[in-house]
Amino acid sequence: MDLVELGEFLRSRRARIRPGEVGLPESSRRRVPGLRRDEVAVLAGASVDYYNQLEQSRGAQPSEQMVAALARALRLTEDERAHLYFLAGRPLPPRHGVAAHVHPGMLDLLERLPNTPAAVITDLHTALVQNRLATALLGPSLEKKGVEASFLYRWFTDPEARLRYHPDEHDHQSRVFVADLRAVSARRGGDSEVRGMIRQLVAASSEFADLWGQQEVAVRRADRKRLIHPDLGVIELDCLSLLSEDGSQRLLWFTAPVGGDSAEKLELLGVLGSQALNTAREGGPGRH
Repeated sequence: MDLVELGEFLRSRRARIRPGEVGLPESSRRRVPGLRRDEVAVLAGASVDYYNQLEQSRGAQPSEQMVAALARALRLTEDERAHLYFLAGRPLPPRHGVAAHVHPGMLDLLERLPNTPAAVITDLHTALVQNRLATALLGPSLEKKGVEASFLYRWFTDPEARLRYHPDEHDHQSRVFVADLRAVSARRGGDSEVRGMIRQLVAASSEFADLWGQQEVAVRRADRKRLIHPDLGVIELDCLSLLSEDGSQRLLWFTAPVGGDSAEKLELLGVLGSQALNTAREGGPGRH
């Protein structure tokens, strides 16, 4: 790890980004080129103090998750991202893991949906990045490693993963998850990551084992969900999915169906999301 080079590299990448490129307001009163330190911290989900320490070449070594978040916040290219991992003394993660590099096209589309809950996930349902409304709707991304980073895996092994889904829909969601996983397994040619997840799920969940034996296969492209928000109650939403060209990543976004009160609840969700963002900007605890 090279703290001096890391700090200089972060400063140089921060200075080249225009605020409008990351959804922040432009202003002629800015005293520095590019983004401010506090803005990068918010985009990366870190505390301002922690990010300041990184740029000042001091502080603790950033975790792999934090390096991935910084790479996304600073819009690094593949080569720049690899260099950032080198400077941080962290191994470059595998393509499909929790720290996978978000496809630039997916990230651009995500940023064009500021008023819609949206996220980019891997084909194994590992969250890579989500906007503030998705965080308000689904809760913050969990810092899990390995197979536990996958929401699909946690769905069958951790009861808390289902808390935001209406109980009447648990069976349907389970079937859809398993059918989608079989499609992913075929597309990937049954690589070791997929085989390992299937093996662990069969051993850990009789529900998964039974569904896997039914041989259903279908890529998950759209669905209607009833989500349970701790403040707003049940919200019925359409969940749409756009796959990257190679199928390794997906952009998910949620819209309100015609009729009902879901549209109104999404507007209220926007208020809750803004409050959470303001708390983070005031120096709330970051995840690193």
